[in-house]
Amino acid sequence: MPRPLIGITAYLEAARWGTWVREAVLSPPSYARAVEKAGGLPVLLPPLNLGGINDYVSGLSGVILAGGGELDATLYGAASEDRVEAPQPHRDRFELALARAAVQADLPLLAVGRGMHVLNVAQGGALIPWLPEVVNHDRHAAAGRTHVIQISVSSKLGKAVGDRAEVTAPHHQAVKRLGTNLLAVAWADDQIVEGIELQGHRFGIGVQWNPERGEDNRLVEALVAAARH
Repeated sequence: MPRPLIGITAYLEAARWGTWVREAVLSPPSYARAVEKAGGLPVLLPPLNLGGINDYVSGLSGVILAGGGELDATLYGAASEDRVEAPQPHRDRFELALARAAVQADLPLLAVGRGMHVLNVAQGGALIPWLPEVVNHDRHAAAGRTHVIQISVSSKLGKAVGDRAEVTAPHHQAVKRLGTNLLAVAWADDQIVEGIELQGHRFGIGVQWNPERGEDNRLVEALVAAARH
């Protein structure tokens, strides 16, 4: 049986190699390695022409909405937030359209960090533009700091990784209002949402942390397993 093709969203950034500086499609190798380890074939999706999204969705077996910079706050009706890095409109537009198309096609979907925010906004939800101001601490934003999250045991996420996980993933934004057909399935100790799922979807999970890193590859394995069917 052919290995399922798993699309991975990517940056479009200036990069240097040798003596050249050129615009390049970039992705941390951890995503591709995790997909290969799980038995899939990784394919990078450059944030270019929106006209190709339906072809991506029909040709792929699954999608990873990868992490990265924060979404433009105006996309969910909030004021622009100067304390986060400058938005990337081309990536925002591409990934929101891709998320909507994947949901409509019932394509297995894993949304990581920023990707979870993209999925939520694509479904009509909203984000907290600057999380430390709301929770009055910076534990979510501290690089390298781990925290334990609780996971609903009845969710697809819980069935894949269990009812508790120790994670690290610095972020300055979080889910404020869930989008249509999304359910919160994982929480930090301050009740910030750390995991979401699409109800009635073959496999649609968003997590605030980075499951593609480290030795525990069960969530990417669950995506690839769903993509085989």
